[in-house]
Amino acid sequence: MLDLGRLRALHAVAVHGTVGAAAAALGYTPSAVSQQIAKLERETRTTLLERQGRGVRLTDEAHQLAATAEKLLAIVEEAEVRLEERRGLPAGRLSIGCFASAARGLMPRALAELAVRHPSLDARLTEVDPHVSIDLVSRGVIDLAVAHDWDIAPLPTPPGVEQAVIGDDLCDVLVPREHPLAARATVRREELADERWITQPPGTVCHDWLIQTLRATGFEPHIVHQAEENHTQVALVAAGLGVAMVPRLGRGTLPPEVTPVRLDPMPRRRLHALWRTGAARRPAIRETVRTLQELWPRVASSTA
Repeated sequence: MLDLGRLRALHAVAVHGTVGAAAAALGYTPSAVSQQIAKLERETRTTLLERQGRGVRLTDEAHQLAATAEKLLAIVEEAEVRLEERRGLPAGRLSIGCFASAARGLMPRALAELAVRHPSLDARLTEVDPHVSIDLVSRGVIDLAVAHDWDIAPLPTPPGVEQAVIGDDLCDVLVPREHPLAARATVRREELADERWITQPPGTVCHDWLIQTLRATGFEPHIVHQAEENHTQVALVAAGLGVAMVPRLGRGTLPPEVTPVRLDPMPRRRLHALWRTGAARRPAIRETVRTLQELWPRVASSTA
C-alpha cells in the first residue's frame, strides 16, 4: 500500500523542480522530503530521484508515479471538501500562495482574523510570484492564491480555476524630495520621458507593466536600477538615484527623502483570489475570500 504523504512529497518535487522548493511548499524541511521519497523508493523498489549536478531529476518511473499521485490527491481533496461542506464550518489545512506586497500588507491581518473566527482552520501562507501561484492552484499544490494584474495585462485564468476580485491597489510615482516634480499634485506619463527609472527585474508583472505603459506613451524608459523588493526601490529613490512606480499596498511609511506624486491617469492593479473549481464548495475557501474582500477597504484606506 503506497503512503499518500510520500506520494504528496514526490508530487511536490515534480511540480516545484527541487527538493528544497517542494519542502518550502509543503512546510517541511528538505531532509524530511528526501526521507519521504527514500521510503517511497524502498516501498516501490524503484529509483525515483537521480543526482544531476547539485540538484536531482525525476526518473521516468517517478514522473509516472507523480502523475498518478496528482489524481489521487484530487480524489482526497474532493473527499475533504465534502466532509467540510457537511460540517458547514471552515476547518483543516488551507495553503495560500501570495505575492510579496500583499503577503506583507494584507495577509497578516487576514490570517489573524481567520485564526480568531475559525480556530479549526489551519491557514498557511507561502510568498510566491502571481503567475506561479496561479499555476500552483491549477496543479493542486496550493488551495488558494492571491494574485494581481494590470489593466494592460489581465490575469490569465486556466480551465478549472475560479476567481473573485478583492480590490484595486493604487500606484504612485515616487521621486526624490528635491526632484522638480516633487512639488506637483499630479504628473502625466508624457512628462516622465527623461527620467531614470528604478523597477523590478524583467519578467515580473510590475516591470512588464511599466515597460508596456511607457512605450505606449511614445518613449522607451531608461531603467538604471532593478530591485525585487519595493522597500529597496524606495531606498534607491531616497538616495536620489531615480524615480519608481510603486503600488501603495505593502509600501509602508515613506522616508522624508521621498515624495509620492499622483500619475494622471492613476495606475492601479487589481487583486484577485483564485481557487480550483472542485474546491469552490469548501467553507474554508469561501470564508477566506470573504474575509479578504471585507478587509480590503480598511487596508486600502490605511495606505492612501
